[in-house]
Amino acid sequence: MLKEFSNAVCERIGYYVYFLKDPRDDNIFYVGKGNGNRIFQHVLCALETSDKSDKLDLIREIGSENVQHYILRHSLTENEAFEIESTCIDILGLNTLTNIVKGHDSWERGIKSADEVIQHFDAAEITITEPSIIININMLYRRFMSPEELYNATRCCWKIGQRRNQAKYAIAAYRGLVREVYSIESWEPNEKRWGFIGRLAEDKIRAKYLNQSLKKYMVKGSQNPIKYTF
Repeated sequence: MLKEFSNAVCERIGYYVYFLKDPRDDNIFYVGKGNGNRIFQHVLCALETSDKSDKLDLIREIGSENVQHYILRHSLTENEAFEIESTCIDILGLNTLTNIVKGHDSWERGIKSADEVIQHFDAAEITITEPSIIININMLYRRFMSPEELYNATRCCWKIGQRRNQAKYAIAAYRGLVREVYSIESWEPNEKRWGFIGRLAEDKIRAKYLNQSLKKYMVKGSQNPIKYTF
């Protein structure tokens, strides 16, 4: 029998933050916020649909009757629930959860190293004087990426025209900040897209641009990940 809260509980519990736990290893695999019977809807979805996701597949593997449901905090406002949910996701990390997306305002106010706080609030707005391509990797960037992972996320593969051949540097951009600078050595095709072969830019170029603000080049809402500086 599926669990559910009574009407009395639903009326009194308010907004809450909850997590789902796998009893086989005691791992928390999902964090969410909601009200009413939101906490139980994931199991219901796993039972009543054939939808596929990491979360639903894991629930089916555990067995819907075995998933453990916990309320972390209740009697919250919706904004308070957003904040606590985001904090939990930041601490546990998306790599250990089946959540698809980060918490509310996770970049603007979420977990950051001291260096990232300095970058976020004190990055200098730069003017790029070398012929460069800014590559926005917002959709690919992850915290604690290795240098090789960051390079591969930046270099390939993009819909980009002949103008690419005029660029000397490729700049990896995330959330309007320069994450790395590469010297472009050549371009190689990948079906109808292109990727560059390169290496870390020389020290004086990296020192000039790394962790600085690309505010003057980044147009909010733009869908094109490629921006030329020349």
